[in-house]
Parts: sequence; C-alpha cells; structure tokens
Amino acid sequence: MGRHTGPKLKLSRRVGVPIADIPKHTGRGELELPGMHGHRGRRQTEYGVRLNEKQKLRYYYGMYEKQFRRFLTMAKKSKGNTANTMMQILETRLDNVLRRLGVGRTIWATRQIVAHGHVMVNGHKTDIASYLVKPGETITFKEGIHKVLRENMEQGAGHQVPNWLEWNPAQLTASIKSKPVPEDVPFEVNMNLIIEFYR
Repeated sequence: MGRHTGPKLKLSRRVGVPIADIPKHTGRGELELPGMHGHRGRRQTEYGVRLNEKQKLRYYYGMYEKQFRRFLTMAKKSKGNTANTMMQILETRLDNVLRRLGVGRTIWATRQIVAHGHVMVNGHKTDIASYLVKPGETITFKEGIHKVLRENMEQGAGHQVPNWLEWNPAQLTASIKSKPVPEDVPFEVNMNLIIEFYR
C-alpha cells in the first residue's frame, strides 16, 4: 500500500479502533466498519484476525508495509523479546517521539514538522521521520516553528508526556531518558499475532 492520502478516519473504521487521539477518531463510541452493512460485522478467519492486528499497528504509526517488515526483521535479530523490541523501535521513531511530546496532534502532523526540516537532534537538522532516537539524545526545534508548536500544545492541553521522555515545554527541548516499555504505549495491540502473521 502506498501513502494514504484520503480520509484518515476510514482507516480507523477499517480496523475498528481509533488510530489517532483526536475527537474525530475517538468521539464516535464504537467505530463501525465501512459500507452500508458494516454494522453487521464480518466473520474473520485466523488469517484475517492477524492481518487486522498488523494493519492496526501499521496505520497507528503511519508506515509503509516494506518499512514495517524491515523494523520487524530488526526486532527479530536483536537480543531479547521480539515483541517488546518492536514496540521500542516504533516508539522511538522521531515522528512518534514528537507525537508523545504533544507538539503535534497526530502522527501525520508531526511527520510534516520533521519533513520540513524544523527538528534538530543533538544540534543537527534531522528531516527523516523514521530516524530512531537513542537514549541521551536531545531534540530541539528551529525558531520559526516555535509559535506553531505552542499553539498545538494549547490545543492538546492535558496531554501526558511519558516517563521515558524529559520535556521542557518552556524551552521546547526534549531528551530521551530511557527506552520505552510496553506499559508506556497508549495503544493496545497483540504483538504475538503480528509476529505469527509474518511466519
């Protein structure tokens, strides 16, 4: 699948869960499947259950299939639990780190901030959204984007920054204190089903 340029809400309805933490996705109660008879539900095969779980996670992080597979291969080759490592990789992507800081309301908004060259990691401009931020690295923003970031933060008032990040909203600087753990991810997904899907 290429980059999705259509309505993002359709993706949420397709997998049955909100893939963005904004009212348009979360305010509808139960997300119904698309189509006239979506409310009747569909009988899913074992393959379908695993596929839906994989698509759910991929849509949530806004990734291409090829890149998602590459990250899963990285997780399998690393030491430790594959599921936990995969979640750490996805959570420490630069665009997702900005989402966790609350400077953008969705993954698509934070990706645009990165792609336009407004973000610096350890003082160097970084415009690659999939850059994996490591513990000890510092994130800052160019002066020209500060006003927009503050407006975004006002709209998302009450947003909780996870413990693995250190955030100074006054200076708009952040650093990675440690690697995230599964409990830090505010999105429920069965990683074992996803790993089984690719076997």
